[in-house]
Amino acid sequence: MKPSPHEPSVILSEAELEHKNWWLFSILLVATLVTTYLSGGLLFSVSLILILGAHEFGHYWASRKNGVRSTLPYFIPAPPIFIAGTFGAFIQIKQTIPNRRVLLEIGAFGPIAGFIVAVPTLMYGLSLSTTSSVLGLEGISFGSSFILNLCSEWILGVNPQSPNVNIHLHPIAFAGWIGLFVTALNLIPMGQLDGGHIIFALFPKQHVLLGRIFFLALFPLGYFWHGWYFWAVMVILMGFKTAPLVDDTIELSPKHKVLGLISIAIFMVTFIPVPFSVI
Repeated sequence: MKPSPHEPSVILSEAELEHKNWWLFSILLVATLVTTYLSGGLLFSVSLILILGAHEFGHYWASRKNGVRSTLPYFIPAPPIFIAGTFGAFIQIKQTIPNRRVLLEIGAFGPIAGFIVAVPTLMYGLSLSTTSSVLGLEGISFGSSFILNLCSEWILGVNPQSPNVNIHLHPIAFAGWIGLFVTALNLIPMGQLDGGHIIFALFPKQHVLLGRIFFLALFPLGYFWHGWYFWAVMVILMGFKTAPLVDDTIELSPKHKVLGLISIAIFMVTFIPVPFSVI
């Protein structure tokens, strides 16, 4: 999600905005389908696009539900040599968000929707995956989250963290892994990330401190996976400030607090401290 603190200088009608959005959405979707297909094949491409699409349409639906103007999801194609063939997707908010309740809904519905699609995708992909001994193997090892450990033990009967087992992920399972990893990245409670909006909505007085703690934590984590340094730079470029609100005095309802807690729980079960390593 990419909120914009200001109204656009040229105001388009709703019909003109929708027409423009559909063209750009379609072009970027087709381009990302091509790059993800070249990166991992048809099953991987379709599975990953469904997960990313569910995430972003969760944001989009929450925006429309609350009368907040936003674009359709914009998928970002990447060179096929990149591990997934995409840099993800985002929507752009076209007006100031009314209050913390709306901010939390827009921030939370994306990762929750993506998680709901990614977990069954991972489980089905794992049922098609195989295992072997790691002896003599070399290459990239993918880190394991709590949800991956749980699903692997249930479906394959193995623990991914075992030093004697290697899981050969089916392309559908790999798409599920990428989808859950992207979900965790977005839920890190900093700045313009989904997690930053959710934490601001839940804890308006403590969100700055929590964001700084998690930002500083990226640097020791970067010792084990250098990608965290890149993510720290991305956070700096996006900014540490959360989305501006029309009225920040409206308190959250119990329903909104539950949505926030569900989002935090999803972050905890999907976060991978060392996503990639070389064996």
